[in-house]
Amino acid sequence: MNSKTSISGIPQDSPVFIIDGARTPQLKAGGPPGPFRASDLAVSAARSLLLRMPFDASALDEVIFGCVSSGPDEANIARVISLRLGCGDKVPAFSVQRNCASGMQALDSAAKDIASGRADLILAGGTEAMSHHPVILNNAMVAWLAAWNQARNLPTRIRTLGKLKASHFKPVIAILRGLTDPVVGLSMGQTAEQLAEDFNISRENMDQYAVRSHQRLAEAMENGYLDEVTPLYDKDGNVYTTDNGVRPDSSMEKLARLKPVFDRPVGKVTAGNSAQITDGAACLLLASASAVEKHQLPVLGRIADSQWAGLEPARMGLGPVYAMAPVLMRQQLDSSDIDYWEINEAFAAQVLACMHAWQDQDFCMQSLGLPQAFSSIPEDNLNIDGGGISLGHPVGASGARIVLHLLKVLERKQAKRGMASLCIGGGQGGAMLVERIES
Repeated sequence: MNSKTSISGIPQDSPVFIIDGARTPQLKAGGPPGPFRASDLAVSAARSLLLRMPFDASALDEVIFGCVSSGPDEANIARVISLRLGCGDKVPAFSVQRNCASGMQALDSAAKDIASGRADLILAGGTEAMSHHPVILNNAMVAWLAAWNQARNLPTRIRTLGKLKASHFKPVIAILRGLTDPVVGLSMGQTAEQLAEDFNISRENMDQYAVRSHQRLAEAMENGYLDEVTPLYDKDGNVYTTDNGVRPDSSMEKLARLKPVFDRPVGKVTAGNSAQITDGAACLLLASASAVEKHQLPVLGRIADSQWAGLEPARMGLGPVYAMAPVLMRQQLDSSDIDYWEINEAFAAQVLACMHAWQDQDFCMQSLGLPQAFSSIPEDNLNIDGGGISLGHPVGASGARIVLHLLKVLERKQAKRGMASLCIGGGQGGAMLVERIES
């Protein structure tokens, strides 16, 4: 499992502070398109955040958003978001796309601009309306329509009409196509099955993890631990205040009844132990030291380091291990030095495989080139308020959401240091080390 990492560390003498953040509820996608487009979600989250700031939206130096599939009506969605927020014509904006880590890429891009001195205030985050991912025509139908459009007389049109077949009407579900790696030909779920095989992870272990995710999210909601969530209002006046995918009554018995989705009939990965498909957005305000002083801003934390890594696409779920390891080595830290962890729950098998690989001596030596394995990541310190399995994984937004929530956990627990990480379709991993700033 060869990999390559890119150094993305933030210069220590140019601190990048995270002031605050907000996210929308994550709404399950199912059936017709949801009530919100990707830009609607981002604008709602960002407006709530900016209204708490002592400066006007036009004071921002830049707006950066991650999104995997914004659609034709939202090209360069970051610019659309910026203009709808009232940032004005002079605030530039750009969009980024790194599959599941697009939201984290937005934060990393913003951090580099601030650390280099090119910006002082940046709004960054991610958004995705997965329920709006399109259903598109297949190539045969597109070719037929082109021939029909070029037919100039009745005989030609009759001949062209005779070539129309039932197969031409077979739609292409963009979200399913997008969740399949075009190089190795495996769906993301099939790569999770591969990891379950590699690390001998049982269906029971995966379902146990899924139940725990739902239980933790339900408890966090009950205790008011998700104060970063801002309500959504649709055009009909309906209000959405909470993540609607949580199942507090989830149980091993219920999950055991679900059939494998990606490797029938013998596989272990089911809809119940996989991330939910949802719509959602998350954003954070990043600032330089001079901007903090100028506007007298409270500080939630700072970005201490970050890392991107590449690995075998068929085992893309191990991306967090490849990305987190260089950060800890560079910072001379071990697992015990990290107070809390957020590893995005694309699949229970994927998170469990990362936990196994992290403390496997042979894997760390052979695949990561390390002299020894890391100490284990305590389950009680990982995804303590649930994750993608219970609240969903809107692919463009999750990277920003886990960083924001990790900082909220550090604040709540009065802890110092946290690590956020994701696997990335196509065989990559991203990680971000953050630290709480005591007032």
